[in-house]
Amino acid sequence: MTFPFTSNSLVKDIVNELPKTSDVFKKNRIDFCCGGNIPLSEAAAQNGLNTDHLLTELKEVFKKYENEEKNIEVWTDSDSNTIIDHVITNYHRVSEEELTMLSPYVTKVSRVHGDNHPELLKVYELFYEFKKELIEHMAKEEAVVFPLIKQLADGTVENREEAIKMIVELEKEHDHAGEILREIRAVTSDYTLPLDACGTYSLVYARLEALEGLTFMHVHLENNILFPRYLS
Repeated sequence: MTFPFTSNSLVKDIVNELPKTSDVFKKNRIDFCCGGNIPLSEAAAQNGLNTDHLLTELKEVFKKYENEEKNIEVWTDSDSNTIIDHVITNYHRVSEEELTMLSPYVTKVSRVHGDNHPELLKVYELFYEFKKELIEHMAKEEAVVFPLIKQLADGTVENREEAIKMIVELEKEHDHAGEILREIRAVTSDYTLPLDACGTYSLVYARLEALEGLTFMHVHLENNILFPRYLS
């Protein structure tokens, strides 16, 4: 199969076609979820990157994964119920568990190393803000908005305008969650560990970065695949 992407391909479309390319965009600090509706060349220019180098990285991912079976059912060709069930199982439940498990480590590292590394105090503040907002956001999705989307899908929704308004609110909440994650990345200098970092320190940075990736994929699946079906 021929490499399907060019400098004119939209970032979100590249991730839709080959989800593992999200690693390339994340590494290069390109927003593929909230800001993915732009050509690759424009995303590169915004971040001071070389488009050809980006395409080379994407080709490497393509060659590695082109023969793997892609789970199309939970992407662009799936129905809304399938996507919603996938999001709840693979993103909501997983995020809730990770936020719970990671919390004591973030607290410990900030307490033990905060005097010498004041950026950890900011990480602590941002992490708990992110945790509170994401948990509330996911609860609202499951209790209110996802049921409305299912009603939109089957034509039984009573107030379409109100349902659309709530979807737009979710997108705004996604934007804010993404901003918090960008702040954490900036504060930690792209999760660069200091020379005196202990094992727990390293663990916290690694798991925060993994949580960022999980959240970006969560948002991408909703913002770029599920929500546009009802906002366009």
